[in-house]
Amino acid sequence: MNRRKFIEKAGAVSAAGILVPTALHGFSINKMKNPNSRIAIGVVGCNGMGWSNVSSLLKMEDVDLVAICDVDKNVIERRLADYAKLRTNKPKTFTDYRELLKLKDIDAVVIGTPDHWHCKIMVDAVQAGKHVYVEKPIANTIEECYLMTSAAEKTGMVVQTGQWQRSGPHYQKAFEIVKSGVLGNIRLVKAWAYQGWMKPVPIVPDSPVPEGVDYDFWLGMATRRPFNQNRFHFNFRWFWDYAGGLMTDWGVHEIDIAVYAMQATTPRSVMASGGKIAYPDDASETPDTLQAIYEFDGFNMLWEHATGIDTGPYNRREGIAFIGNNGTLVVDRGGYEVFVERESVGYSSSGPAKMESIESFKVPSGDSYLDRHTRNFIEGVKAKDSSRLNTPIASGALAAINAQMGNIAFRTNSKVFWDANSKSFVNNEEANRLIHPVYQNGWKLPTV
Repeated sequence: MNRRKFIEKAGAVSAAGILVPTALHGFSINKMKNPNSRIAIGVVGCNGMGWSNVSSLLKMEDVDLVAICDVDKNVIERRLADYAKLRTNKPKTFTDYRELLKLKDIDAVVIGTPDHWHCKIMVDAVQAGKHVYVEKPIANTIEECYLMTSAAEKTGMVVQTGQWQRSGPHYQKAFEIVKSGVLGNIRLVKAWAYQGWMKPVPIVPDSPVPEGVDYDFWLGMATRRPFNQNRFHFNFRWFWDYAGGLMTDWGVHEIDIAVYAMQATTPRSVMASGGKIAYPDDASETPDTLQAIYEFDGFNMLWEHATGIDTGPYNRREGIAFIGNNGTLVVDRGGYEVFVERESVGYSSSGPAKMESIESFKVPSGDSYLDRHTRNFIEGVKAKDSSRLNTPIASGALAAINAQMGNIAFRTNSKVFWDANSKSFVNNEEANRLIHPVYQNGWKLPTV
C-alpha cells in the first residue's frame, strides 16, 4: 500500500462506524460456527468488575452462569437477585473458590477478586482444566505475572486478560497508523490517567468484621491486619498489600496500548517521581501523583497519573500520545486525533505539512468494547485457541510487569535497570525483593 492509499484508508469513516479489516479478531459479535454449543461459566469475586464481566458475557445466549463465589455472602445475595432479573436458573454459590473449581460442568471462570488473589486462583483454575477471564492487572508482583503466563502455556487453557481496550476497533486503527510509519520516527510515547472522581479516602478506625464476610479468606496470603473498611471493597486498590494504585489499575490499560503499538516488551530502565501530593493526609498508601519514565530501545515512554483532576495532556483525562517527527497521534476511549507537524520557517511553524492529514474519529455511542472483548474470549474458548484472543495472558503480563516496574522505581526511590534475560534488576537488592510476592497465613505460591 502506498502512502496516499494508506492515508485515505486511515481516514475513512462510514456512517455505521470506523472501517476496519475484517481479519482482525473481536471486531464483530456474530454467531459462532456452532451456535448450539454452550459455555458454562463461574465467577470468583463479583462485587465490581467481576460482575460487570459476567453481565457482559450473559448478553450472549450461548453462555450460562452456573456458579457464584465470593467471600462476602452479602455480595452473593445481591448478585443472585441481580441474576434473577436476567435468567431463570439459580447458580450454585460458594465462599471458597476451590469448591467452585471442583464443578465438572464449568468450562470457564471469571476472576474479579482483588489483585493479590489473581495469581493463585488463575493457576488453580487452569490446572483444574478451566479457561479463564482474569481481571486486570493480572497480578500484584512481577514474579506472579511470569508464573501465570507459564501456567496458561503449560496447560493449554485459554486465558483472556480484562484489558478490553484492545478489542476496540479505533485502537486497532491507531495501531495501523503507528505501524505504517506515516508519523515518522516516534521518539516519545505519553500515557496518562487523570481521575477527577477520586477524592481523599477518609481515615476510619478498625472495626469488627461485617456479618457474612470471611475476612481471613479475603486476606489470604496478605499480611494479617484488623478489619478496616478502607482496605475492603474497591478501596483495596490504594494499599500495597493488595494492589498497586492507579499505576496498575489504570496504567495497564494505557501501557498495554503503548507497548503493543510500539512492538516493545520490557524497558532497559525506569525512574519515577511522585507521592501523596494531592491528598497527603488521607488513608491511602499508593501515590496520588506519579510520573515514570521508561527507556525502551529507540524511544521513551512517559506515564503519569493524578487524582482529583481531569484535565490531562491534550485536554484528555486519559489516553496515549505517539509523538513522531511528522505528527502526533492521540488516542483515548472516545476516539483518536492526529496533529500534523509543519516545517519551521524561522521561529514559525508555518511551512509545508510533514504528512497528509488523517481524519479524526469518535467512538459511536452504544458501542461496548467490553462486550466485544468478552465475545472474543468466548470465541477463543469455543475454538480452544488462544491465538484468537485480543489480550491473551502474555499481553496482560507484559502490561502489568511494566506497571509494576514503575511502582518499584517509585518505592525504592531509584532508577532501576532491567535484565530481560535474568528477569531481574541489575545491582538493586531492594528492587529485586519487590519482584517476588510473600505468601503468608499458610498459603503457598502456586507451582507450575
